[in-house]
Amino acid sequence: MGYVLEFGWLSDAVSLIASGAAMTVFLIAVSAVAGIVLSVLGAAGRRSRHAWLRRAIAGYVELIRNTPFLVQLFFIYFGLPSLGIRLDPVVAAILAMTLNMTAYTTEIVGAGLDAVPKGQKEAALALGLRPRQVFIKIVLPQALKVIFPALTSQIVIMMLESAVVSQIAVRELTYEADLLQARTFRAFETYFIVTLVYLALSIGLRRLLVASGNRFLSGGVS
Repeated sequence: MGYVLEFGWLSDAVSLIASGAAMTVFLIAVSAVAGIVLSVLGAAGRRSRHAWLRRAIAGYVELIRNTPFLVQLFFIYFGLPSLGIRLDPVVAAILAMTLNMTAYTTEIVGAGLDAVPKGQKEAALALGLRPRQVFIKIVLPQALKVIFPALTSQIVIMMLESAVVSQIAVRELTYEADLLQARTFRAFETYFIVTLVYLALSIGLRRLLVASGNRFLSGGVS
């Protein structure tokens, strides 16, 4: 006898799925903003004249990019308590996501900074702008326009990877899906619906970011 699809449980599960999706959106919103700000500082630091700062940031980037996100998450949530540092699951998730995203976006932002012609900076300095003003007003906006598509993709990837934080009992979308599957014993239907929700979130997030880029970055983005 073939498997019979059953979605009768879905009407009672909408609120849980919506709650999990809202938590997923919250996690990526906070970690994306924090990660991008830190990555700008990190990319600038990697181009600093101070060798110790360049080495420290390079070491951090290599460490994060060459270790699994799950291990990083477990280290923060389960490892740090050994040192007397106990974090709420949501705080631990945001911290892990931010640190992970910062490492990847530091390289992306750095590539954008390197893509800005040096003549732009030299011309701005010749006009009397201070180095900090040159970076914020001249170099960074051009760099962001160049790397915006890659930055958008990295944010979406990080949102999808946020499913991992269900392992420390953060009640995001995957965690709620696991609870529903255990309650209904309808694994196929549960994860099918959640897959569609993740798909909708990914498409919506990407379109929102592109629209924001077109509005705030001169010339728009593709």
